[in-house]
Amino acid sequence: MERNTRQRIAIRNVIAQAERPLLPQEVLSAAQQAVPGLGITTVYRNLKALVDEGELQAVNLPGENPRFELAGHEHHHHFQCRHCERVFDVHACPGDMSGLAPQGFTVENHDLTLYGRCKDCAALAPRALKRPATTQQHAKPKAHGHTHRHRS
Repeated sequence: MERNTRQRIAIRNVIAQAERPLLPQEVLSAAQQAVPGLGITTVYRNLKALVDEGELQAVNLPGENPRFELAGHEHHHHFQCRHCERVFDVHACPGDMSGLAPQGFTVENHDLTLYGRCKDCAALAPRALKRPATTQQHAKPKAHGHTHRHRS
């Protein structure tokens, strides 16, 4: 077990206080308030160690870099804002999804991600939600794989 450094304590505190899964860059930006010289390599090294020790868990969304949250959450799902791209915990579940699987298949687990606008972005005027042309030109394509997204 690695010792608790100022950097590790700052990283753990940032994730605990965020109450939502964070990207490593988000962790870095917030943790630099407590440890100004903190670098991204140190963040990645500590995130890996904290996951290995069972204190954090990775949240993997299709086509996205992993985000990190405290381990030990009960079963839950996630919501990703299509505008700001932040991810939030959803502490609700539709329940048994075995009826959605093909006949003869057994569902052992499931992940559900909702997509839309968070309350901050939903409150913005429609004009403010348009991204600058440079962002749209350089936006990375989303992986589609076998993920199904239903719009309401």
